[in-house]
Amino acid sequence: MKPVYQIRNLAVIKDGRPLISDIEFELSAGELVVILGPNGAGKSTLLKALAGIEPVSAGEILLGGESIAKIGRREMARQVAMVEPMLDLPFGYSVEQVVMMGRAPHMDAWFEGAEDWAQVDAALAVMDCQALRKRDYRNLSSGEKQRVLVASALAQQPCVLLLDESAAFLDVRHQMELFEAIKRLTTQGYLIVAVTHDWNLAAAWASRIILLKNGRVAAAGSPAELSNEALLLEVFGVPLEVMVVEGRPPVVLQPGASRG
Repeated sequence: MKPVYQIRNLAVIKDGRPLISDIEFELSAGELVVILGPNGAGKSTLLKALAGIEPVSAGEILLGGESIAKIGRREMARQVAMVEPMLDLPFGYSVEQVVMMGRAPHMDAWFEGAEDWAQVDAALAVMDCQALRKRDYRNLSSGEKQRVLVASALAQQPCVLLLDESAAFLDVRHQMELFEAIKRLTTQGYLIVAVTHDWNLAAAWASRIILLKNGRVAAAGSPAELSNEALLLEVFGVPLEVMVVEGRPPVVLQPGASRG
């Protein structure tokens, strides 16, 4: 099966400083890939490059075998949807209106059609947001807002969903609900690429982790393969303890966490 993304010798340079460089990997349909690394490692830059938002300085990104530099903005939006950190809206849009915004790449007129509403209904159902559809988006909880934003992205009918720290402001329950929902999407053939700071969240749900350090790929592999104390010390610069419990994803403990 041809990879969805092929990233070749990718670099992004700003003001003479490389934000990411020598990035190479492939991403396939049905994967939940999590990008991890310390602050300033280039995680969000890489995600924006995959979305076609961040200009590439060197190398190339192929989407479905075609360079994204040759794919128009509208067509790119039909294939790739990006959910950025918590969105605040200044006006009183209802949830269904926010989700309808995701239909913009497919709409040829100012007014929604039957297909647009069908896709909104489907996206609300996938993210379990039907009961929220008439609510004012501004009055939702953080967890509800994130589910609505993912629903809006799904209404675009993309094959790729990019999530930038979408779980950052959520409590444990809502983090689990969000990742359960996006994990289910991989069974439908979606490629999900998520940025997070939470190693244990990534280990619990990711099929693959890409570790960045100083703008380069330090390591890539399954959570079990990368749950290595020497590797984590090298990447994050602090001693971390890996706890392995049979039948469960490895858990990484922060310094001092094991003390009574």
